[in-house]
Amino acid sequence: MNTVKGRLLLGAGLGALALICGVGLMATSGWLISRASQQPPVLYLMVAITAVRTFGLGRGVFRYAERLASHDAALRLLTQTRVAVFARLAELAPGRLGASRTLGLVVSGVDGVADRWLRGRLPMISAGAAALAAVVLQTWLLPSAGLVLLAGLLLGGVAAPLVAGAAARRAAEREARGRDRMVEVTTRTLHGLPELVAYGAVPSRLDELARADAELNRASARSAWSLGAADALTVLSCGAAVFASLALAVPAARAGTLDPLLVAVLTLTPLAAFEAVAALSAAAQQLLRSRADDALLRRVLAATPPVQDPAQPATPPTTERFIPAVSVRGLRVRWPGAARDALDGFDLELPPGRKVAVFGASGAGKSTLAAALLRFVEYEGSITVGGVELAELRGDDARRIVGLCAQDAHVFDTTVAENVRLAKPGASDAEVAAVLRRAGLTLPLDRRVGEHGAAVSGGERQRIALARALLADFPVLILDEPDAHLDEDTADRVLTDLLRAAGDRTVLLITHRPGVPGADSVLRHVDEVVTVLAPDSVGAAA
Repeated sequence: MNTVKGRLLLGAGLGALALICGVGLMATSGWLISRASQQPPVLYLMVAITAVRTFGLGRGVFRYAERLASHDAALRLLTQTRVAVFARLAELAPGRLGASRTLGLVVSGVDGVADRWLRGRLPMISAGAAALAAVVLQTWLLPSAGLVLLAGLLLGGVAAPLVAGAAARRAAEREARGRDRMVEVTTRTLHGLPELVAYGAVPSRLDELARADAELNRASARSAWSLGAADALTVLSCGAAVFASLALAVPAARAGTLDPLLVAVLTLTPLAAFEAVAALSAAAQQLLRSRADDALLRRVLAATPPVQDPAQPATPPTTERFIPAVSVRGLRVRWPGAARDALDGFDLELPPGRKVAVFGASGAGKSTLAAALLRFVEYEGSITVGGVELAELRGDDARRIVGLCAQDAHVFDTTVAENVRLAKPGASDAEVAAVLRRAGLTLPLDRRVGEHGAAVSGGERQRIALARALLADFPVLILDEPDAHLDEDTADRVLTDLLRAAGDRTVLLITHRPGVPGADSVLRHVDEVVTVLAPDSVGAAA
């Protein structure tokens, strides 16, 4: 972070030098033109000519260097912020953070961090330094003209941004909310588009999108009007400063208290000074917009994760030579903000290599059991893995032992091999092909699966998820209703292949299939069926 701050300060300094070169270029050019009109020997003009060239070249070089330094620093800061936000979102996601709101946060809130510096603070710092240099030069040449320029700069460079900020403050807050709302509605629309088309709900959703867009446009229009008014005030201040300087310089030159050659310098310097402050109104509005984004970021970064690692984590059990036993005793789980427990007093034994199916109605707590085993939620009672209490392990250590193959396992719009290789980035094609065969999938490794797996079937998507879990080589594998969205025949085949592919791993199959081992074409492959009852029911059946 210190490196980033140093680069930002370097960018501000280079930007100030570029603007100061602009002031020097304007002032020197005015003197050179005035002196050249007297047709002196050319040698008398060489210093001024060299100065003009120096300021002209310096302005371009410093501006280019400022762009490199400031954008490099802003991108570094953006990277650090994104990593911090994604790390916190990874901790908050098990607490059921909404995907649409998360997308809005990442797109609008995080990007505002770079804009806050590039279009907000850096222009203000550079403009302040350049304006000070112009006032010093103007005061040195003619004190009264320096006071006039100072007054103009305060009006156009301070008062105008303050007016723009005051007028745009509420608009900026509405604009931030509008952007977040627009992203949320758009995301929900795109994700649920097939269902919206099937049930004829597209027109109502388009109306909602139109309302969100209109609200965002109204907020943006208010910001634009306030920015236009501030820019007009800055332009008027610049014109007033130029004419006032001219009005003061001409009488001084006639009275002999000012070299006539400096009249042009005093008249043109305000133009260069106001070039530096012209962008301050937009910078003030950018800071206001970024303030709303920063508030959202701070709330997320300050949020308490649903599960926190212990201060002194225990050593995870060794799993290289044996499969650890899992024991659940008196498990009680309540999700953050929930009114009642999702599980209350649940017991379960998973000896090494045993396959157990957990059955229960919707809301009985089956997925909550999986979340507790994966350390996605805090629990009361006891869960031991290989004799070590799960709550005493770091979350990452626990998830290296217990893995999940979920019903809604996400596949990315890339190849089959890359989707599987997520579990082990360095895996070779041979390793990937081997786990795909074990998962019963014969797709080519370079086959693209499409967005959200649109180019593969539901069963193939589940097999890709299983191959990913097999490549990760979890000793304990949770299959959370992998047949939820499949037809009966496909579900039977997929579940049977999943259970067989698991090999000697300990498997916890979460399913809606009731019955006992042998009574179902799939459940005959498990060793035990456990029924989970809702917390307000009495007991649990096995």
